Amino acid sequence: MKHSLNRKIVRALAIITILAVAAITAMAQGTAGGDKTQILQKLKQSAAENKQKLQQYTWLETQQVTLKGEAKPERAFECQYGPDGRVQKTPIGAPPPPNQKGGKLKQRMIAKKTEEMKDYMQEVQGVVSLYVPPDPQRMQQAYQAGNVSINSTLGSNQANLVFKNYAQPGDEMTIGFDSTSKKIQTLNVNTYLNDPKDAVTLAVHFASLPDGTNYAQQTVLDAKATQMQVTTSNSNYARRAQ
Repeated sequence: MKHSLNRKIVRALAIITILAVAAITAMAQGTAGGDKTQILQKLKQSAAENKQKLQQYTWLETQQVTLKGEAKPERAFECQYGPDGRVQKTPIGAPPPPNQKGGKLKQRMIAKKTEEMKDYMQEVQGVVSLYVPPDPQRMQQAYQAGNVSINSTLGSNQANLVFKNYAQPGDEMTIGFDSTSKKIQTLNVNTYLNDPKDAVTLAVHFASLPDGTNYAQQTVLDAKATQMQVTTSNSNYARRAQ
């Protein structure tokens, strides 16, 4: 009789535990689903507002290119947003002097390589601009296409949002976002230039100005196919004259 009663108590406790776990899981999933929608909305709003704030500034961009382990001369640009909403860059200082060694044939080869490098860097800058800063419209399009996943811990203000097919077919962008401060902290991208075989990665670290404006403090682009790494740093932010 006693053993039978014990078995009934154990069975009842097991059923209660199963029902409690199921209820908690359902609540967590429902809450997470709502939270994820809110997190994405906060991210889009933050990105849009932050871009407007950045348009009030000029800043210094320094660019360091390393090709096959060899560091090229550093270049600097004064930057600001133009009327079309795109960043305008004005070179600072004289360009590095051309290599005058060798005969005419070698000089032509050097000139050709220099022009090819210039074209390649324009492609690089074009790709970077697709992701930095992230675009709210593209984020919404990825979400509507079912290409967004959000990894967050219940009760935590930290979230990783993963966007696939964001700017190019087959690309992937992951944004580390603080939903409390509404600031992007990190951004990592797997993408490519003209051809998917020419794969590149982007790693972006963000910082904040005294007024709270968020900006890409450092961007590192790694193109393994060409053994090139481009490190871009932004600093010296100043409000534009009204």
